[in-house]
Amino acid sequence: MSGGGSFRPTHRGRFTVSEHAATPLHWDLFLERDGVLRTWSLPAAPGPGPVDLEALEHFDHRLAYLEYEGEVSGGRGTVKRLDTGTYEAEWGERAIRLRLRGAVLEGEFALEFRNPGPRPAWGFRRI
Repeated sequence: MSGGGSFRPTHRGRFTVSEHAATPLHWDLFLERDGVLRTWSLPAAPGPGPVDLEALEHFDHRLAYLEYEGEVSGGRGTVKRLDTGTYEAEWGERAIRLRLRGAVLEGEFALEFRNPGPRPAWGFRRI
């Protein structure tokens, strides 16, 4: 998937990136889709510059996590929002092209499938 070519969004929704102070420290990328939040864990905070991170697919979360900050039940750390906004996406089976509109993340990004497993690995990068 490259940054070129026409962008034909198939989905629109809200997104949030939250810092999750747990073991290990990570950041969760939440994309609203079909009444849930599709979720990927990132090893570092994505910022306004170049982004190229491994993204581990996680179980779907409740929509409440779009705006939630605070303690996570079961002693699983705390969450704090890094960014929130809206997105448009071309959603494919092995690649998702995103246009994010947030305070920190603005522009086009890609989530690209890399490896299957109990927590499938994707790449998250700015394009």
